[in-house]
Amino acid sequence: MPPVVSISKLNKIYDSGFHALKNINLDINSGEIIALLGPNGAGKTTLISIICGIVNASSGTIMVDGFDTQKEYRKTRGKIGLVPQELTSDAFSTVWNTVSFSRGLFGKEPNPAIIERVLKDLSLWDKKDNMMMTLSGGMKRRVLIAKALSHEPEILFLDEPTAGVDVELRKDMWRVINRLRDSGVTIILTTHYIEEAEEIADRIGIISNGEIILVEQKATLIKKLGKKTITLKLQDTLDHIPEDLNNYELELSSDRREIHYSFSTTTPDNNTQSSHVASLISTLNLNGIHFSDIDTKQSSLEEIFVELVSNNGDTNSKNAALQEQ
Repeated sequence: MPPVVSISKLNKIYDSGFHALKNINLDINSGEIIALLGPNGAGKTTLISIICGIVNASSGTIMVDGFDTQKEYRKTRGKIGLVPQELTSDAFSTVWNTVSFSRGLFGKEPNPAIIERVLKDLSLWDKKDNMMMTLSGGMKRRVLIAKALSHEPEILFLDEPTAGVDVELRKDMWRVINRLRDSGVTIILTTHYIEEAEEIADRIGIISNGEIILVEQKATLIKKLGKKTITLKLQDTLDHIPEDLNNYELELSSDRREIHYSFSTTTPDNNTQSSHVASLISTLNLNGIHFSDIDTKQSSLEEIFVELVSNNGDTNSKNAALQEQ
């Protein structure tokens, strides 16, 4: 099946000379949630704005469901719903009127049944007659999503959908996003919350300084770029690590009661990893070092993200390594 959104050689250079996006290539599959993860100023909002036709690209092409966004703007824009960062709305309009008006902007005939369904799906039905000015920040976020869904788009762009809301509301929004995906909507969201990407995304794209460093399935990304750390809790304190163990690159904790053994999960298979650990334990025993407990920790997405962004100069080689595997 061809991608529902295909971006090729996309660049954005402002009049000031600032290169906001650099040769972006990205395919988005129908029915997936893809999170574009990056720090503030990385180019996430600019990318979404260009796809949605709000900002003009300097070069490159964008296809939405097989249609060119520049040559067939109205057709492609009608397939897209956009939830912006800003909580802008008519303060004195009701929720019902706000969402209904948004549907009309896309040339859609009035359809109260669709507006009712959208409001109920987003737990806004009991607020339908409330004026926008009376709603909390979290409810206003929901209304923005309702507006974006009012014309029945196939693709939904969410730009920092949970910015400024508390943890409970954020998790509630995640449930809403998952329900939308289950209904067949393709979702592209930008976020700088690592937890958000790790919780709901199928694939993750990491953007830094206007470049997409890599795009990968979430589980595969963690597996390929992650590290595993084994912590051995010693029965007695250890003054130093014996020379016999130098090949393992061990680290002794500051209280000298733990040994940390870290290794990449990229290259060795499970059997090789197990043999390394078994060999380490055997060598510890030979040196009279005994442990009372063992703990294993896998790298989180946050640790991988920080490493990639902070070492941007080395990301091309990392990406090439990913492609080879």
